Amino acid sequence: MGFFKKFTDKLTKPKATVSVKLDKNSFTWGDKLEGKLAVSSEEEVDATEIRAELRCEEKKKEWVHTTETITLSGGGHGTRPVTKEEWKTRTIFSENPQGSGPIHLSAGYRGEFPFSTNVAGGEPSYSGGDRSVTWTVKGVIGIKGRPDVTSPMSGIQVATAPATVTTEKIVEREVVMIPCQYCGSLFPQTVTTCPKCGAQRKA
Repeated sequence: MGFFKKFTDKLTKPKATVSVKLDKNSFTWGDKLEGKLAVSSEEEVDATEIRAELRCEEKKKEWVHTTETITLSGGGHGTRPVTKEEWKTRTIFSENPQGSGPIHLSAGYRGEFPFSTNVAGGEPSYSGGDRSVTWTVKGVIGIKGRPDVTSPMSGIQVATAPATVTTEKIVEREVVMIPCQYCGSLFPQTVTTCPKCGAQRKA
């Protein structure tokens, strides 16, 4: 009986829960993502770590060329080319900020573990007809020799940082015009030579 229980324990998750509490759900590029991992346990558990998993994933529609088997009119079998639409998913950015290292959770344990990381990779959130980019975060209690305890994934929004607007200050100066003592043409006081006749301005 004891051996059977140890065997089944390896296949089942501990009676524990973890949830993610975020300070906010919308971020811009370079923001710090901060939150807490709320953990509870109904049994004795040795956790390898308590962490958050931040993921940025792209889901994209692609045309896939393949073949399918068909039955020929003579009773035999053949193949024909087929083009299908499929959604492909890939992870663009992955980060696992840790709330705690190895820890023993006693039965009835309740606690919170702060974590933080920077939103500095991946791509901005996007949703279109044939492509989308989503950001998610979830909590994990790592368990050695048994399935990990995980929370549902929570979605967040990530936008690019607003463009920096630079303004130029235009300084206007009043230019004093003086007449040339030789030809009478007006020229700026800051100029030492008459631009018309070339005579030197007298001090």
